[in-house]
Amino acid sequence: MPSARFGSVVGLALALAAVSPAPSFAAPPLPEAAKPYAEAAARIIAAARADDAAWQRLARLCDDIGHRLTGSKNLERAIAWAKAEMKADGQENVRGHAVEVPIWVRGEESLALVHPRAAPLPMLGLGYSPGTPPGGVEAEVLVVVDEADLERNKARARGRVVVFNDPMRPFDAVCGTHYGEAVRFRSSGARMAAEHGAVAALVRSVTAHSLRTPHTGTQGYREGPPPIPAAAITTEDADRLARMQARGQAPRVRLAMQAANRAPGQSENVIAELVGRERPDEVVVISGHLDSWDVGQGAHDDGGGVVMAMESLRILRALGLRPRRTIRVVLWTNEENGVAGAKAYAKDFAAELPKHVAAIEADMGAFDPKGYTFQHLDPAAERRGLRRLRALTALLRPIHADHAESGFAGVDVYQLREGRVPLLGQMTDMARYFDIHHTAADTVDKVDPRELADNVAAMAIMAYALAEMPGRLDDPEPEKK
Repeated sequence: MPSARFGSVVGLALALAAVSPAPSFAAPPLPEAAKPYAEAAARIIAAARADDAAWQRLARLCDDIGHRLTGSKNLERAIAWAKAEMKADGQENVRGHAVEVPIWVRGEESLALVHPRAAPLPMLGLGYSPGTPPGGVEAEVLVVVDEADLERNKARARGRVVVFNDPMRPFDAVCGTHYGEAVRFRSSGARMAAEHGAVAALVRSVTAHSLRTPHTGTQGYREGPPPIPAAAITTEDADRLARMQARGQAPRVRLAMQAANRAPGQSENVIAELVGRERPDEVVVISGHLDSWDVGQGAHDDGGGVVMAMESLRILRALGLRPRRTIRVVLWTNEENGVAGAKAYAKDFAAELPKHVAAIEADMGAFDPKGYTFQHLDPAAERRGLRRLRALTALLRPIHADHAESGFAGVDVYQLREGRVPLLGQMTDMARYFDIHHTAADTVDKVDPRELADNVAAMAIMAYALAEMPGRLDDPEPEKK
């Protein structure tokens, strides 16, 4: 309960506020390059915030279809749903783009501690992992922190289950996420362990905060020893196994997985357009990936990005904002375990890439929008483009999303980089993203309707400005006379 002194200070502050004029902070003027789109930007923000249409669309995807692993019936249903929704919105050229995709299935799986006591351990198999023999594998664990620790203990790894217990550092305002550091063991830990004769690998979930929830993801296997089964365990259990080992208790586990890699199958990217009024052959791509892992609902990863793109196009059409260039929604397939959709698009649309003016990807969750990263194959073009992008992001000041910086734009649009396409990644406040990333907790209730609406506004404004502006972000500088 607040102290009496605290209450008196608050009362004094409120009294002073009642008689003192509020400070006035004038917004900086818009850069000249942004002024032609200011009125449209204001209309887009108002339309996006007018209702919860974006959230309701996301809820239908998440609740009625659910998670959408590549090769699953749910992903097929989601592809059909997205086509039907955008046709109902009146979008043009709604179609599927056929893609051959890898197929991995999880099957039944379990993990248990068998010594020094019996206890089930929550786990999720990692994508592309092979299964265990029918009876599973049982072995003593070897807990290591990193590559150097594994190298020091490589003689002990043979015949054991190697546990990689490398904690992910929490999000901070200066460095952002530390996902890239921690994810290397999820990506390559099984291969490292197999090189030293391990029978399986367990990886500490890639998160800084956990409620004993495992986080899945893809494990990469290269040429070398035969692949071994790999799974993610919770941060709590990784620490528990480490403590047991430190006490000399030699913990043993039993891992059983029916995971299997099957023959490639067929899927589709989903495409829809708002055709440009003057230069219809020039394209601005707005995108998210329609597939997800087979746990939770894939709400933040990446149902939110899918809905941002769909709703951006719907709002622009509803407002009668048809830019001079075409805006094309692409809902990628197979981002999570193969990126086959984006790779196929880059190959099949290679002849059109020179006229792709920009490609935007939203795959950082649907939290508060913060701005855009920018990426280009040519460093000089990246510097020019970033300067011009910063002028356009001034349009996003009303939703506090006016930041722009050089940086990775997204794994799907990255496949267009060799075509010299300017790439933009939609940035969000990711402080809470990795709490639920690739888990059963990635559900629609974790998405705030207002934050999703502001993301829609940011994407729609940026797409419209890029499609309407006279030139491109990466155009050469005009010659000085």
